[in-house]
Amino acid sequence: MADKITSPADLLAKAKQAQDALDLRGGAKDIQVTVHMGTCGIASGAREVLNALMRVIEETGVSDVNVTTSGCMGLCSREPLVTVELLGKEAIKYEKMDEMKMRQVFKRHVLEGEIQTPFVLAKGAEIVR
Repeated sequence: MADKITSPADLLAKAKQAQDALDLRGGAKDIQVTVHMGTCGIASGAREVLNALMRVIEETGVSDVNVTTSGCMGLCSREPLVTVELLGKEAIKYEKMDEMKMRQVFKRHVLEGEIQTPFVLAKGAEIVR
């Protein structure tokens, strides 16, 4: 039987527990790649970038990558945007991505740890946990 939620503190504890289970730092995956899929990103090709990412993951057989999507970051002129987070490393945000750039970022950054500087927009996370 599931624990009953009887207070706001119980609800917050459950939310944190669920987030930890999904979170990159929660332990299940060592790598998280986020494709920003706001309407501006989709119009700029984010769906094709996401599809390319899924194909290269399948081709390489890598299993410790958590692929997520998010909404707009407010940087429409830099879309499509992709954020790569490797466990224990600073998050890297890539700009103006396309299918070929996504494959290169995956193979060189995700698999080999080499940040692809020509495509980098920013380093670091936009939220503090």
